[in-house]
Amino acid sequence: MRAAAAITGAGSTGVGSHAERTSISLASEAVSLALADAGLSRREIDGLIVHIGAPRGADYDETAALLGLKVRFASQTWSHGRFGATVIQHAAMAVSCGLADRVLCLGAYKNSNLGLIGSRASWGFEESLRFGGGPHGETPHAGFNGPVASAAFAARRYFHKYGTSPDKLAAVPLAFRKHAMLNSEARIRKPLTRDDYLGAAFIVEPLRLLDCSVVVDGAVALIVTSAERAKDAPSRPVFLLGAQGVHAGPEEFIFGQPGLGVGQASVFDWESPGANQTVYRMAGLAPADVDVLQVYDAFSPLVLLSLERLGFCGAGEAVDFVQDGRIELGGEIPVNTSGGMLSEGHLNGWSQMMEIVRQLRHQAGARQVPDAKVAQWGTALGDSIIFGNSDV
Repeated sequence: MRAAAAITGAGSTGVGSHAERTSISLASEAVSLALADAGLSRREIDGLIVHIGAPRGADYDETAALLGLKVRFASQTWSHGRFGATVIQHAAMAVSCGLADRVLCLGAYKNSNLGLIGSRASWGFEESLRFGGGPHGETPHAGFNGPVASAAFAARRYFHKYGTSPDKLAAVPLAFRKHAMLNSEARIRKPLTRDDYLGAAFIVEPLRLLDCSVVVDGAVALIVTSAERAKDAPSRPVFLLGAQGVHAGPEEFIFGQPGLGVGQASVFDWESPGANQTVYRMAGLAPADVDVLQVYDAFSPLVLLSLERLGFCGAGEAVDFVQDGRIELGGEIPVNTSGGMLSEGHLNGWSQMMEIVRQLRHQAGARQVPDAKVAQWGTALGDSIIFGNSDV
């Protein structure tokens, strides 16, 4: 699949609070922008994959009807975070297999309404009490009914395991706030100091308020087509060079390394696989070749885990790796250059996909990574895509 598919259209509403709008309204705006960017009409879209599933939005069939689309390939994924990469991977596979010529990938969210729409059951609270929260480890009988508790539990275990101070987490939100200050679309652009971070209230110790992502509304639409069709696109295409899926199993836990999670295996012997991963082998690249990295940062510790999982450093090394500006613009590997979910806003990772397109098209303005050719998206669960522009 290396360079067999490309993103040729991208549109975003930006992030913010849109109490007066529906997720479909936001989606429609992003779709119109993506179509204009790709020089296409709605009738030329014959594939659709949505990441706006119930209860927060419309399913794929209602989305197609409301957006005036007639497609021959349609799919959707859980509206949870982290699945933007899954959507884009499936779009690339659909295009490569001839199931569609142009697939619209769509993420749209009214996250500011969580807990406010209808009854508690409308956003999964009652289901959480009965069944738990899946990979979040929100185990009701342990009192974990929200992801921040699980993230804090795993972070405490991580810091204990490697004998380091949780205060070093400050480097992550500080770096991303610097990036957000260069992004006019970021939700929070106020300067942030280390003293501000250390003075913030604990939500669940050791995680402070500034270790938690910022709730926002918005939508992003991306159009994926074949590399051959991308040659005629009016905007610079962004090619998919390599990919790998979400890892799952008894060792896996989104807030911890494999085997270091809540209720997982008792023996912990995980080591970072480095460049020996499908995403790098497919792309013919290594972590050292990546110019800009975007990772899912619902909570600060996820950045550490992602850096280790994706092979930028070894197990337990990320706490020191992120110090001294190494993940900032101008550093060794700029991470979450638009501010990430910690400062730009939590749009389930889709704003970071949009940032990848902007960076590889060299349209990121003051936060542009010079001569960026290769960008990577990844999470602590191992799913990842490597993108490249026509200079690769």
